[in-house]
Amino acid sequence: MSRADLTRDACTFARAAELLGDPWTLLALRELFLGTRRFDDFQRQTGASPHLLSQRLKRLEAEGIVARRRYSLRPPRDEYRLTAQGRDLWPVVVALKGWGDRWRPAEEADAPPPMRLRHRGCGRPTEPCMTCSECGEPMAARDSIVEVSDAWAEARAARALPRDRAPRSG
Repeated sequence: MSRADLTRDACTFARAAELLGDPWTLLALRELFLGTRRFDDFQRQTGASPHLLSQRLKRLEAEGIVARRRYSLRPPRDEYRLTAQGRDLWPVVVALKGWGDRWRPAEEADAPPPMRLRHRGCGRPTEPCMTCSECGEPMAARDSIVEVSDAWAEARAARALPRDRAPRSG
């Protein structure tokens, strides 16, 4: 399966991964959540080349994750802001931060994580956790049962067939 095929996959995870599964895109999202707005600042903070960064920001804009706004007419300059769709990526970014803090810490054993979260409501440092939307109990992978849709089950079954038994297209 090619990367382009992922945009048409029955699995929403595959479609999201096709859009977001690039380190430069994720670093641009990190910067957006840290308040970075201007292209030069994105470039300095991510280390991405201008061409690569421009491609990623244009894609995020085309997908409705960021909106570009003009802040200077002479010279023409734009800034980037998260849309509602982009702000909904907050749990993804925070989950990656938490995973990185745990499994990819700094080389110095006692170094603190590079950033921490503080809850605006109570003012205390926090470690966000996933909870059940129905009962409020904390959830981890072993606390979940995955139910696969019929469409995705069919797509998975078709991929599982040996090559000589797979249906031919065309």
